[in-house]
Amino acid sequence: MLTIHHTSEHSLLCLVAPPAELAKQQQIWAVAEQARTLENVTEVVVGMNNFTVFHALTTDSKALISTIQQLWESYQVQSAQTPRLIEIPVHYGGEFGEDLFEVAKFHNTTAEEIIRRHTEPTYTVFMIGFQPGFPYLNGLPTNLHTPRRDVPRTKVPAGSVGIGGSQTGIYPFTSPGGWQLLGCTELPLFNIQHNPPMLLSAGNNVRFVAESITL
Repeated sequence: MLTIHHTSEHSLLCLVAPPAELAKQQQIWAVAEQARTLENVTEVVVGMNNFTVFHALTTDSKALISTIQQLWESYQVQSAQTPRLIEIPVHYGGEFGEDLFEVAKFHNTTAEEIIRRHTEPTYTVFMIGFQPGFPYLNGLPTNLHTPRRDVPRTKVPAGSVGIGGSQTGIYPFTSPGGWQLLGCTELPLFNIQHNPPMLLSAGNNVRFVAESITL
């Protein structure tokens, strides 16, 4: 079920009940793409379990809500397409992954096992947020779910790969952050000179590859 709320005079927040699941996100991506083509729609921003539709002030919002609801209800599962797969090389441990041993201790296992668990799955980019190019990745094994740090860092280096609760992600830029850091990648996630500037987008698949390990 999709619920739609006004968030301003020119935007609508379209919400799906949690939890976040791949099938729901696929429907969100498809309907958001259709919404982008509607008259007077200026932008559509995809989130996790939601998308926001921005429209011109002259738009009949009731009619737009009705149209979006119809798009949602008439959605049909698309034939499976092979998602784009991006491999992310990671330097695990040492100065690049200051929390690796703490995460291993939390799970009562070894640092090597944490790296194995982290590099084993294929993840799906559910959304981009927090920073330009920051991917929220679905598919972290439950045996890697780890609470955020009690005291966030004031400076997390660009490229840091970490775990925050039930998700894993990558910091494109240096910033404050509270995720548990396992390693770091040298692969740029955002480059204004590129078109598009972001390396990853919603629906992409990601695999982490151990470039080096420091224990």
